[in-house]
Amino acid sequence: MQIQADHLQILLIDMQARLLPHISEHEAVTGQCERLLRAAAALDLPVTALEQYKQGLGETPEALRAAAPGATWFEKTTFSGCRDERITAHLDARQRPQVLLIGIEAHVCVLKTALDLRARGLQPILAADAVGSRRVRDRDIAIERMRQAGAIITTVESAIFECLEDCRSPEFKRILPLVK
Repeated sequence: MQIQADHLQILLIDMQARLLPHISEHEAVTGQCERLLRAAAALDLPVTALEQYKQGLGETPEALRAAAPGATWFEKTTFSGCRDERITAHLDARQRPQVLLIGIEAHVCVLKTALDLRARGLQPILAADAVGSRRVRDRDIAIERMRQAGAIITTVESAIFECLEDCRSPEFKRILPLVK
């Protein structure tokens, strides 16, 4: 049940410009996603980023792209990222069984991806403060459904600290500005 940095990969889902303004508390969700992506870069955690039908929903905002300089990007049309063989092959190749999910919409693409990850034998972890939906009720029900399906529910800050072993580590010093 504990997050382990050497078993963890980050999956950013569909944080796209044309959909974001319609997401409840979108600025807070975006800020938490950016915070986690910056921590992932500091901790050398692999990041995969998905974009749903870019022609219609636009690209991921530049601030999030800049926070994930080493990310691998995929465009998709399936709601679940795990229904695209390119993406599943990429996630599997990382050999990191814990997949920390952030992004939108919680009740559609995030939920379907979490359920499919679980079915594939991977451990979905949800940073609840870094996911959103247009309606709060949809987000809340999706989080509960993911919990019932076996996903670990956490927050961005909690996940960051779980990846660290010691406050004297060089990694802690690098992420300290993100948790102050």
